[in-house]
Amino acid sequence: MPKTKTRIWDPSEHLITDEDMAAYLEAALQEGDSALIAAALGDIARAKGMSQIARDAGLGRESLYKALSADGNPEFATIMKVVSALGLQLHAAPARVGG
Repeated sequence: MPKTKTRIWDPSEHLITDEDMAAYLEAALQEGDSALIAAALGDIARAKGMSQIARDAGLGRESLYKALSADGNPEFATIMKVVSALGLQLHAAPARVGG
């Protein structure tokens, strides 16, 4: 029996529309995990083109990769620049108490 070939699933390959990207970021925001949010922004930036997003955000491409990596810890100002460069907005809503 031949071996099954697999490859790592890359979310950026599935983020096609602006609505896909907004829903993906919204899901990450709802989890409340800052590392997950940064990773989601990185996935969206890769889907749109990291070099262009870095230019639009006024950041270096390599700095942006590092900030949005699993080990990154971007400043909030960086997050806001990236969100703006992606053409997205952050929203707030009251937290649901009790589930």
